[in-house]
Amino acid sequence: MTTTNALGLAALLALTAAPAFAADLATTTFREHVDGEGNISLPADARAGWVHLGSWAVDDADAPGAGFHDVYTQPEAARAYRDSGEFADGTVLIKEIRGIESGEKTTGPALWAGEPQVWFVMVKDARGRFDGPHWSNGWGWALFKADAPDQNVSESFEATCKGCHVPAQQTDWVFVEGYPTLR
Repeated sequence: MTTTNALGLAALLALTAAPAFAADLATTTFREHVDGEGNISLPADARAGWVHLGSWAVDDADAPGAGFHDVYTQPEAARAYRDSGEFADGTVLIKEIRGIESGEKTTGPALWAGEPQVWFVMVKDARGRFDGPHWSNGWGWALFKADAPDQNVSESFEATCKGCHVPAQQTDWVFVEGYPTLR
């Protein structure tokens, strides 16, 4: 095989793999993390096998969302975003908020993440599969507390999630500036 033919074959494979890749992501997500009624579940231990997109720290105990925010997604979703600049259908974003611990270390005063408090989960639904209080603006929205990780305690997108995400409308309701892994 000539170099030209090999490069042409590689380009063809790359073009045909992208849609299948995205379809596989959506199929897996809507089989494993969302039931037929549109109920979102908290993916098990994303820290172990998903991609860490970035972290935020809200160091004001009185602020909503106080704590360390670590955000994760599936490896395929991160790759798809880097390739297209958009969240692929089936992308799951998990924001784990943990308490803030502090103490004096040899390097000076330090802050670190404590125990999980809540998880916010967003599921990209580009096809509009579901309608209801937890599905809006192309996403499914859920909130899980550490003492009940099997139950979505979000009242609705409007009541629980929208207020914080309004400033990120132009970037598909996601604060992408905090996620260097997507660049």
